[in-house]
Amino acid sequence: MTASGERHASWLELFFDLVVVAAVVQLAHRLHDPSWAGATVTLTLFYAIWSVWISYTLYANVAATRTRTRSILIGMFGIAVMAAAVPGVGNRLPEVQDTRDFAFAVAYVICRFTAAGTFRKAGTVMTSWPTAQLSRGLALGPWILSIWFDAPVTYQLWFVGIVLDILVSVRRSRDPERIMARVRKKQARHKGRDPLATRGVLDPEHLGERLGLFTIIVLGEAVMQVVIGAAKVAWDLELGLVAVAGFALVVSLWWLTFQYGVSAAPQRLGGAALRPSVALTAHFFMTAGIVALAAGLGVTAENPDTALPPAVAWLMCAGLSLNLAASAALGTANGAGRRWTWGYAVPTALLPLAVGLFGLDLDGWLVVTLLVLAPLWRIRYRPSGDQTGARSSAGPDAGPPLPAT
Repeated sequence: MTASGERHASWLELFFDLVVVAAVVQLAHRLHDPSWAGATVTLTLFYAIWSVWISYTLYANVAATRTRTRSILIGMFGIAVMAAAVPGVGNRLPEVQDTRDFAFAVAYVICRFTAAGTFRKAGTVMTSWPTAQLSRGLALGPWILSIWFDAPVTYQLWFVGIVLDILVSVRRSRDPERIMARVRKKQARHKGRDPLATRGVLDPEHLGERLGLFTIIVLGEAVMQVVIGAAKVAWDLELGLVAVAGFALVVSLWWLTFQYGVSAAPQRLGGAALRPSVALTAHFFMTAGIVALAAGLGVTAENPDTALPPAVAWLMCAGLSLNLAASAALGTANGAGRRWTWGYAVPTALLPLAVGLFGLDLDGWLVVTLLVLAPLWRIRYRPSGDQTGARSSAGPDAGPPLPAT
């Protein structure tokens, strides 16, 4: 808490984020030689890590100064285990003659159970993202069941768990009173076991900052991928073009995110803020897109003057398209005008797919150069009339938007 009363991420939360950095590195490395099945599994792993992070982030948000250090450190250790298991998911490691599927699934389940327990002990009910707390039900069931199966059924169950996790949170968050009634009814049957449940009220400024910091982490991985790739090859004109275009791409995404907010879309002046369940779902897809883009940039930096493997090119294009499409959906949901939606949002989300469809034979440096045109075009948007973006004149330090509580 600052002297002005504004709340910011604590040192404990920033320490907690360090393990996310390691996890993102592992995930991006998995995508250097992708396949459709492998990319889907990596997306599943990313969601698992993101969902544990968001569960503990929401706990710290509503608990504030009552946040238990031990609970956060348990979550941090759990994500570290998951991150260490990432390379071995689906890959039989020679040193153990087995995969890390079991370890990843068990670590995830334990983390989700532990995160749910922190809310219960605090007497807080997270109605804005229910599966952060109500994780013992349908959404977590496929992960528990997967422990007794082998690939590919294991990964199919994980993917089902992801879909259920998102759907349950989005659907249940629409009726917070029903959630509270269910929790209080359950507590009445176990009177005195847990503190009296109260509805958790989010601190929008703090949550916006935390989502922004996660975005910075994945953008930082994109920079790191280019740097590491450049260190492995001769420095020539083509590599220089990849470095410049890649840096411009990362800066453009940073500018969109922190100019307009985490939705990377102009907010309607005076319009209602987005529901947290909508903003969090979009945040997952936007950051997942950046991770895919980062992996593609790393491979491109290592092969700047040759055509990229089709899978890598498509991964990079699809990642950027996913990021921009999620922000386009958020902007439309938040009341952005038709001029922005059809003139800027939709075209920029489709352009990367067009590059993937028609540009597979192009050299890596040219693919990245074409991709950077998409976010640059959206940056050109200037609101007119009453379509004034809430943050359009605030500059890139304005920070993420404030989701509704």
